[in-house]
Formats: sequence, C-alpha cells, structure tokens
Amino acid sequence: MVHGWVILDKPLGLGSTQAVAAVKRTLRQAGHGKVKVGHGGTLDPLATGVLPIAIGEATKLAGRMLDATKTYAFGVRFGRQTDTLDLEGQVIATSPVQPEPGAVARVVAERFTGPIEQIPPAYSAILIDGRRAYDRARDGEEVEMRPRAVTIYRWDAITERDVDGEREATLTVTVSKGTYIRSLARDIALALGTVGHVTMLRRIKAGPFTLAQAISLDNLRDAAMGETLENIILPLEAGLVDIPALDLNPDQARAVRQGRVLTGLPHTDGPWLARSGTVPVALVELSGGALRVERGFNFPDVAE
Repeated sequence: MVHGWVILDKPLGLGSTQAVAAVKRTLRQAGHGKVKVGHGGTLDPLATGVLPIAIGEATKLAGRMLDATKTYAFGVRFGRQTDTLDLEGQVIATSPVQPEPGAVARVVAERFTGPIEQIPPAYSAILIDGRRAYDRARDGEEVEMRPRAVTIYRWDAITERDVDGEREATLTVTVSKGTYIRSLARDIALALGTVGHVTMLRRIKAGPFTLAQAISLDNLRDAAMGETLENIILPLEAGLVDIPALDLNPDQARAVRQGRVLTGLPHTDGPWLARSGTVPVALVELSGGALRVERGFNFPDVAE
C-alpha cells in the first residue's frame, strides 16, 4: 500500500473527479492494486493548477485540505458577462463601460479585501435539495444561490491590458475556503460599473502545496511506468507542515491506537501530529494536557 500525496498540475478540461480516476488508474497500472484516492479541493474543468490528490491514509486529511487557504491567478475580461461567469457560457449581459487604468487595483483594495459576502455561481457543485446547482441551471431552472461569508486575505499581483477593445485584468489572490473566483470576478466588474467574466483560472497554491511540487498527468504516468513513483508521492505529513509533531513512546502509541486517553502531557494546547518514531499515529488535539484523537492512522507499524 502507498500513502501520501500526489500534487497534480490539473490540465484544462479535466474535472477533479476525473483527475482522481486518472491517478487511480496510474497507481493500478504501477501494481498498487486497490487503494483509496481522493482530492483536496475541487477545481473547475476550465481551471488548471494545484490539485492535491490524497492516497491511502492521507485521504483522512482530504477534508482538512478542503478547508485550507488557497491562492489563484485569474483573468477577468470586462464588457461581457456569461451565464457560467467564464469562457464556457453564453453571453447574458454586455456593457460599453471599461475600467480606467488603475481602477481594478483600487476597487479590490477598497471593497474586496478582508471578510466579504458573495453569491456563488449558479453553475457550481453546491447541492440544492439534493441536486447540484449546475444540473438545475443546465435544465433551465431559475437557481437561487444564498450568499456566503468568505475572506480575501491578500492581492499580490494585478496587471491590466487592452484586448480587442476590451479591458482585461490578471490578478493573483489568496482566499479562504468556499471562495468562488468566478463570483469574485463578476462582483469586481459590477463594482466598476460594468460586467465581466473569467478568462483564465489557475490555482497556484493549496494549503502547503504549490506548483513547484506539482506534476502533470503525463509525467505521473511516466514515473509509474519507470517505477519511480516513490520520488513523486509526498509523505502523509506533507499535508500537516503547519502542525507540530508529538513524539510518543511505544506504550503511548499503543494507547492512542486503542482509543485510551492520555493525560498530563506537558505541551501547549492545539493540534498535534502524534507519531511513533517516524510513523504517524494520529492527528490529535491537546487541551489542558489531555490528548483527544481527531483522526487515527492505520499503519501496520503501530496497528494492533
């Protein structure tokens, strides 16, 4: 069994679920048989970039990765809005208004930094009464999306240019979980007195993972065929670099695996990665010296 992370540079046109299936096939072809695989944060088919793929015991951390801060580079073209808020959709609104030079940077600093509310796109994977919003929208339903609170942490790079008589801005932004970049682009355009849509979307960071660690599907397949996957798969702990390690002795590790409570630990309150030697035992929470298991890891070295 293999356990850890493949950081995929997701290609254009591939959905996140399809990306997971492709990694599964590659692992199977490499002789790893049946193994759990999941992703740590959906990317639209028209988006590219960092898609953390969790393998084996690392899938227990996929939910934590969904909650992680993410950084995107995206382009927004002003003057036309589509029903999907990106290049894929049909134009539903136009405006002759084009932003003045420097206006985009000013408006994001003044109105789109810190906590904000946004309405998710109708073409999104949000469930409404058991059905995906995009399925309802494609069936011609009038989809009412509820506002949600998100946080815009930082704008890093903003450039502007003219393309065929329309203004286009390219921006880099770091955001909280649940932020829809397509909605952000729509709302920036509206704040500038016009309309707009996303022309490019690339995730450049998800939690601790960056493009520097990402690999294309083709290169992943080549590594599998060349039996060098061990050089590609990052350890489970790579998804927990922001959490300190708590070293357990064999008796403590056994107790944690058996669900017994450990007390009197002289460590600060908060999350810890409990380990026995180099083997992860559990993601735990310490409070007042008492240890509570959040997620246990089932590695043979420590399993009873």
